[in-house]
Amino acid sequence: MPTNAPLNRKLRMGLIGGGQGAFIGRVHATAAVLDNRAALVAGALSSDPKKAKDSAPDYDIPADRAYGSYKEMAEAEKKRPDPVDFVSVATPNHTHFEIAKTFVEAGFNVICDKPMTFDLAQAEDLLKVVEKSGVVFAVSHNYTGYPLVRQAREMVLSGELGEINATRSSYIQGWLRTRLESENQKQAAWRTDPGKSGAAGCFGDIGTHAYNLGRYITGLQPKEISCLLKVFAEGRKLDDYGVAAVRYENGALGTVTASQISHGRENDLFIEVDGTKAAIEWHQEEPNKLIVRKNGEPHKIYTRAGGPYLGAAAGSSSRLPGGHPEAFFEAFANIYGTTYDAIVKRASGQKFETTDTVYPNIYDGVEGMLFITQCVKSSQDNGAWVPFRHPKSRK
Repeated sequence: MPTNAPLNRKLRMGLIGGGQGAFIGRVHATAAVLDNRAALVAGALSSDPKKAKDSAPDYDIPADRAYGSYKEMAEAEKKRPDPVDFVSVATPNHTHFEIAKTFVEAGFNVICDKPMTFDLAQAEDLLKVVEKSGVVFAVSHNYTGYPLVRQAREMVLSGELGEINATRSSYIQGWLRTRLESENQKQAAWRTDPGKSGAAGCFGDIGTHAYNLGRYITGLQPKEISCLLKVFAEGRKLDDYGVAAVRYENGALGTVTASQISHGRENDLFIEVDGTKAAIEWHQEEPNKLIVRKNGEPHKIYTRAGGPYLGAAAGSSSRLPGGHPEAFFEAFANIYGTTYDAIVKRASGQKFETTDTVYPNIYDGVEGMLFITQCVKSSQDNGAWVPFRHPKSRK
């Protein structure tokens, strides 16, 4: 697929999942085209062939590129003179591996929802396929796309906070306080099903986001993890609450808490980072503010408005003037935007970074699966400390 010519057109997107009744597929489709750098032109929108094709008009996908299955789509797109440049995988966890592998082996770039695969073995197999193929592969840990999260990362990596001693990250929800899965609620049904969600429920779904956020901001390498997972909704098969402690290689400590049974909580993802020179705090439900604290000084509130205190990463990730809130769709779009930069380079025959990327990549996806695996293992052993460092982790 790569050529030596510059790419002077919109990227062509294919969507897997996102059919009628889905949530995250529409988010992908909206974010992908937000900056007018891509157009959604093809899709296999459901595992039900009829539903897949019936859903296509909702996205203005033409009938001849509305496919009944992802395998049909991969075969057909390979033969077209104008194939898709990338596919976005927005399906339940247990389907990610086969879909992503099929398109990677066909030479297509992939943006995949998290958790990246059903289990760690699949993640490591997919990593080998991606490394062999040379495609661009991103994982939609979308919260890393917020401007002030990228600002926090710049501040940590530049040494502004000093040595990092501790991180505290949490993702607190309440929507699964009752067993919605027993009422055939679609999102609850597959997320609480071990055959579709994987070894963890709440911790696989949102605990991975909380962990990844700390990892992205600080760059700290994990060493060991201890975890306790719990089912509070009687009869549920997978955890709906959990806590973990992480020992990092520099001696820092981290905690991760995730809940889906806390009354009145919606999508309360937040993080605090303690350094020897300063501390920061950020909340996803108020994403346009970053709190910076130093002993003996008034607390500071950084905003997206810009100014000498903001770095280049925050500025380049913002679209609107301060005071006009940017949030979830825009953060998702920032993941797409930085991934597009790599896709364009590949299409033009240029070298592109694969490990130390601004967007979450295949290595982050593997580490996310290791996080789930080791948390479950630790919890099954009453919170025992277990090793937590993948040999191919992002540096």
